[in-house]
Amino acid sequence: MSSRAHTNYWRILPLSLLWTVSLAHHSFVTFDTDTEIVINGKVLSFSWTNPHTQTTVQVVDADGNVVVWAIEGMSPDYLGRRGWTRTTLEPGDVVAITIHPLKSGAPGGIFLRAILEDGTAIVMFAR
Repeated sequence: MSSRAHTNYWRILPLSLLWTVSLAHHSFVTFDTDTEIVINGKVLSFSWTNPHTQTTVQVVDADGNVVVWAIEGMSPDYLGRRGWTRTTLEPGDVVAITIHPLKSGAPGGIFLRAILEDGTAIVMFAR
């Protein structure tokens, strides 16, 4: 390997590693993106934090058990450019949220869209 090629290799390697880390961070591998489900419940919290918003929702399942779902969302920057604010969802809001569920079966997923109690439709993420 020539000296110039060797120097370029060491310049490009760190960039390629950063690209790989970026892809892993933005991976949807933990979510079942072939499935959409709707969960109906009451918002417990909506965290307007980087790198992703988080929504927790209290849901009563078919057996009458209360289950808390953890829903990951897009970043505040992304949502802010689409009209969302830190108060778009507030504790106590009754919602029907459509998600891609976790592949593990745990109560969680990635937030796609929701219908608020007053019928307002909000979209977080559409692929």
